Amino acid sequence: MDGELPAEAFLRQVAPVGIGDTGDAQVDVDRDRRCGFPEVVFAQGKTAEAVERIFHKSLEHGTDVFATRVSDEQGGRLVAAFPAGHYNPIARTFRVPPREHGAPRRVGGQVTLVTAGTSDLPVAEEARETLLWTGAEVRMVQDVGVAGPHRLRAHLDRLAGADAIVVVAGMEGALPSVVGGYVDSPVVAVPTSVGYGASFGGLAALLGMLNSCASNVTVVNIDAGFKGGYVAGLIARNAALARSGVGREGHPPT
Repeated sequence: MDGELPAEAFLRQVAPVGIGDTGDAQVDVDRDRRCGFPEVVFAQGKTAEAVERIFHKSLEHGTDVFATRVSDEQGGRLVAAFPAGHYNPIARTFRVPPREHGAPRRVGGQVTLVTAGTSDLPVAEEARETLLWTGAEVRMVQDVGVAGPHRLRAHLDRLAGADAIVVVAGMEGALPSVVGGYVDSPVVAVPTSVGYGASFGGLAALLGMLNSCASNVTVVNIDAGFKGGYVAGLIARNAALARSGVGREGHPPT
């Protein structure tokens, strides 16, 4: 038809570049180029079918897939749909490693992940899975809270040389300040909701970390292992790219 274009063809032509439409979600498939890492799926509140559609759409565009706050029901469906994926029920995360869908492994630096106690492990695992998704090499130092300060000193060699350090702690949230006093790396503090009544669901740890006297400590939200891992992963990625002589866009820095 001269001068006419079917409605569906017209919509495909004018659709914003970098958006994958699943019907109930607008997937940002261009975020990797703009921000260093692809869009992450917050699975909480979504149906398992909706998360699966988002994953399929992302993989169609060659982007890595990663979801946080994944329920057991969602995890079971995703494992069946993506056998090469990795579901961590403790972290409540699901990811498909790049090598399993043909994408190159990401350039990542080195991050040390420190936990105050074993009760902080679910949040720490969310941070660890996030870091692995970013391509970082992760070293774990577990259960070294300030109630036994000699335990941290026994692992100081594992803090040295890290591009970034993530410290996960509840109670009064003192551990990031102690770690910060030993290292020359950025310390990303993650407060957890672990603690007795006056911890106010992690608010005490959050305020303690925000008031840290260690100048290299920065803080994310309560129980936000993903945010802590993401920020540290981005720091480590940029450090690794700088060491390799490659700029953030794949070119030597000017």
